Amino acid sequence: MVQSNTLKLPERSPSAMRMLLVEDDVTLAETLAESLEDYNYQVDIAEDGEVAWEKVQSTDYDIMLLDVMLPKLDGVRLCRRLRSHNFDLPILMITALSSSAEQITGLDAGADDYVVKPIQILELLARIRALLRRSQPPSTTPSLKWGDLLLDIDAYEVTYKDQPVHLTVKEQGILELLLRHGRQVVRRSLLVEKVWSPHKPPKEETINATIKSLRSKLKDASAPADFIETIHGVGYRLKQHS
Repeated sequence: MVQSNTLKLPERSPSAMRMLLVEDDVTLAETLAESLEDYNYQVDIAEDGEVAWEKVQSTDYDIMLLDVMLPKLDGVRLCRRLRSHNFDLPILMITALSSSAEQITGLDAGADDYVVKPIQILELLARIRALLRRSQPPSTTPSLKWGDLLLDIDAYEVTYKDQPVHLTVKEQGILELLLRHGRQVVRRSLLVEKVWSPHKPPKEETINATIKSLRSKLKDASAPADFIETIHGVGYRLKQHS
């Protein structure tokens, strides 16, 4: 069960992080995945420990959300197997068992943190962000700049000539991707993979509308109308202005 409340929800991640959710309760897994995808996380689901083991060997995940009680291979044994094979991705264990002894068992098996069902989505998001911060090397580029435009990576704030530009999660994700690629063309397929999800790709008109809105907001902040170039049939890139 996933619980929420009326508190203001945290900022979304502008660039999708890929996670593996290992949960045999299909309804809970789908509900949880949908909630996480709303925050721009890219979620794959495994319904038992053996499937999860196979997925981890073929896909580079940023984090794993791991239920303890699983068929075929339970969460504790899977965690031990991952650590014994030198997989160092952060592991957040999820369980209905709230005793400290159960939590100690999971942590000793190699888990990085623990959350108890029923899941509070705000707490889960906070724990995910904390684990991802710990696992990432210190940023060497706390901000991204292109001409008069600045994206503060840590604060997720965008300004043009020091004027704030208020973007949606998807708009900001697109802009960050463009800034990271500079004059290189960002293909539409990469936009879908990093900003949306290849498992739930948006319609063409959704991508077009998001790009149009981003351009409009930049133009309102006095950026050139062609700040983002369309390379027809390929994708988009930033235009250099003297």
